[in-house]
Amino acid sequence: MKLKLVIFDLDGTVVENNYDWAAIRKELGLESGSILNYLHNLPEPLRSEKYARLEAHERRQTEQAKLKEGIKEFLNWLDEREIKTALVTNNNRENTYFLLERFNLRFDLVLTRESGLHKPSSAPFLKVMEIMEVKPQQTAVVGDTNYDLMAGREAGISRIFILKGSMTPADLEGALIVQSFAEIKKLLEETIEKT
Repeated sequence: MKLKLVIFDLDGTVVENNYDWAAIRKELGLESGSILNYLHNLPEPLRSEKYARLEAHERRQTEQAKLKEGIKEFLNWLDEREIKTALVTNNNRENTYFLLERFNLRFDLVLTRESGLHKPSSAPFLKVMEIMEVKPQQTAVVGDTNYDLMAGREAGISRIFILKGSMTPADLEGALIVQSFAEIKKLLEETIEKT
């Protein structure tokens, strides 16, 4: 089926940063699992206090972020082929739009954690596909962690590309581990030519 949509992650995918999620989890009092789910279930004022800590880390990483090599060219390539793009991030709206403006990036749809939908659940991907009126078979995902893979698989998306980075686990079965956007482009070109 023809590719109509590519869903991107932000941190570690579109931009490079250096989150130490293990240390952040420890500081927040969480051993493993989704930080957002954990924070959501805390009572006030503890929830707000811990969210403030998380957001301080996120803001620092946002300010230090660098644009991932090849992303602009890849977005242009998709645009030339009329393939829609969406950005789905567990980061907040303020940081996301700061980075989009700073690096002059445009996506057809942007979904941040303020939507109430966040990975590893498939809910944000399903919402994006619903809004864009595309099927999982017409969609690809580009991310950097198992959360992107889990959300994509649960949403029924089979074309999942994981950009190898510092946060990428070694055992991501069901995803294509890639080194660059140029490699994703090459793989998609082969797919597009067959359809």
